[in-house]
Amino acid sequence: MTNLIFFDAEQQVFHLKNQQISYLLAVEDFGLVSHLYFGKQVDSYHGQRKYPRVDRGFSGNLAGVEDRRYSQDTLLREYSMAGEGDYRIPAAKIMQADGSYALNFKFTGFEMFPGKPKLVGLPSAYVEDDIEAETLVITSIDEISKLELATFYTIYRDRPVIARSTQVRNLSTQNSKIHKLASMQVDFPDEAFSVISLPGAHNQERQVQKEAIGYGIKKFSSRRGSTSHQMNNFIALEKGTADEFQGEVFGFNLVYSGNHAFEIEKDQIGQIRLVAGINEEDFSWELLSGETFQSPEVLMVYSDQGLNKMSQTYHDLLTNRVARGNYRNKERDILINNWEATYFDFTEEKLRPLVDTAAEVGIEMFVLDDGWFGERDSDTNSLGDWFADKRKFPNGLNHFADYVHQKGLKFGLWMEPEMISIDSNLYREHPDFLMSYPERIPAPSRSQHLLDLGRKEVRENILTQLSAIFDEGYVDYVKWDMNRSLSEVFSRQLTSDNQGETLHRYILGLYELLETLITKYPAILWEGCSGGGGRFDSGILHYMPQSWTSDDTDAVERLKIQYGTSLVYPPSSFTSHVSAIPNHQTGRNISLNTRGNTAMSSVFGYELDLTTFTAEEKQAVAKQVALYKDIRKVVQFGKFTRLKNPFISNECAWQFISQEQTEVLVFAFKILTQGQEPFSLLKLTDLDPTKHYKTENGTIFGGDELMNLGFYLPQQTEDFSSWMYRFTRID
Repeated sequence: MTNLIFFDAEQQVFHLKNQQISYLLAVEDFGLVSHLYFGKQVDSYHGQRKYPRVDRGFSGNLAGVEDRRYSQDTLLREYSMAGEGDYRIPAAKIMQADGSYALNFKFTGFEMFPGKPKLVGLPSAYVEDDIEAETLVITSIDEISKLELATFYTIYRDRPVIARSTQVRNLSTQNSKIHKLASMQVDFPDEAFSVISLPGAHNQERQVQKEAIGYGIKKFSSRRGSTSHQMNNFIALEKGTADEFQGEVFGFNLVYSGNHAFEIEKDQIGQIRLVAGINEEDFSWELLSGETFQSPEVLMVYSDQGLNKMSQTYHDLLTNRVARGNYRNKERDILINNWEATYFDFTEEKLRPLVDTAAEVGIEMFVLDDGWFGERDSDTNSLGDWFADKRKFPNGLNHFADYVHQKGLKFGLWMEPEMISIDSNLYREHPDFLMSYPERIPAPSRSQHLLDLGRKEVRENILTQLSAIFDEGYVDYVKWDMNRSLSEVFSRQLTSDNQGETLHRYILGLYELLETLITKYPAILWEGCSGGGGRFDSGILHYMPQSWTSDDTDAVERLKIQYGTSLVYPPSSFTSHVSAIPNHQTGRNISLNTRGNTAMSSVFGYELDLTTFTAEEKQAVAKQVALYKDIRKVVQFGKFTRLKNPFISNECAWQFISQEQTEVLVFAFKILTQGQEPFSLLKLTDLDPTKHYKTENGTIFGGDELMNLGFYLPQQTEDFSSWMYRFTRID
């Protein structure tokens, strides 16, 4: 087995490479670590990227060094610090005991070893054996402060992926305070880049935004305490004229669920710096003598074949090396959720016909949403009281779950354990559990408040309540919701000087709680949710293999949401439901066929009242359910490719190919009818040009025909039209 990491002692150059990518860095003069290259695999390096010595006006030089041509302000760096003469965005800002931010890290050594270390207390990508990857750790020290910096690089053998994170260890006898510690920095030479980000809003998550990188600083971030609806923690850099199918693309995904920031700066000579990690706003961390702080991990992906290849790399990586548990590679059940059918107005007696109808049409799981606990008739009370409402379930929740199971369905439950209502037993018993500012009336959002998950006693209370439910063994699935952003961020367990730790401690507490639950209850399928897709990230994916994509269930709105989500997250990780019409969010009427085609493009389910359907409508649903059972393995675990972009056209299309490459599935959508509708040609991709493919009606095409000639989509006769095409390869 060949090595993946090489060190050239003469040139002081590290080369991380596999058959797809290379990453080069060097120990420069005076002990600084410089960045040389990240991109397509190269076999060797002969020094041609060594830092050119040029005297730049008003660029600081190194302390004690008279060479004006050597400046940290223009050197391509692996990691930079505030206060050291590099005036670009710093990766770290650390205050020492004397109040200064002065740091000058110098290379002290390195370690190379097979495999990939786990991050303590944080989610991360992993390996299943040490042959799969190799790790490089570069250590540097600031001799004055005695702070030691360790930058971690893991390269996978068969993936164009490098995982990066950072540690700082305090070797001094005095405490320091971290105000910023990025997970990663990459400096690119002067080349033309565009940046793709995923901004949004509640009901409009992960909209695709592309913009050229100009001079100055651009920041993509969340300050809401979670990943947020407003800005997902992923960006991609496109070089030159790259697009979905061609050109160089660099992806960066932070494995973290709290405040994040991606900062990009084009400097005075056109170089690009990218810094990514925990958002420094509202963050600080006291680093005690002898302690270490670990940053979250960034997953870096390189593609030389456009965005689709980048996405496919992420899909495989996140599915097989970030997600875990029994359901990682297991087909997901078709569920029905009662929320849009009943909202809070239900009893066991009222719910039973919904279960009966679901079983009749072949649905596999019934999920009981909000309103089953405490005395919950609205969203104004009972959060924190995780016991069944005896008015609605006089015989207990397990009695209803038994009925669901007897009908041949699994039983799922919605809950929101991170939240508390003022009107709740939990608040009356433990008002101090609520996160709020001292001596101020707490401000609600959606009539609810936050529990301080950074506190052990709060986590233990949640765990005790949930365990009492899960220990009975009737829950097969949990939808874990989180319906507000963090505000009034204050922890009663921390001093006034340490309140900047509250947000990160909340996320660490959440991860600890989730780790305990998924370990204790491995048979449960966990689904993340945060007012839809407000905390949709690879950190949550490490504990929950799927998440609710958006509260917006409108099939047309979902095209853009799912398209943007697919840039980094695999279809097996996002869920989509057929909901009632007129749609509850938009009022739009869309056919069952198009609602089904949109929802069947991910993990599929329903969210409506099937008991109101006619016999003919139920038959159509049963047919849809049977179809998805037939195609779901291809959808959930096949190779996904975006074909037509709804952000730039009136159309959307995507394709799935089975792992065996024998089945091809295509969904195509036209949104609005037009007076002079253009002819729309659809070309498939990644087929075998030497093989033939048969349609459901028996027509046979060559793979080269489908890819190069394509075929016309039907002319649209009504708004919101869609079609599904299935091809089977003939061997």
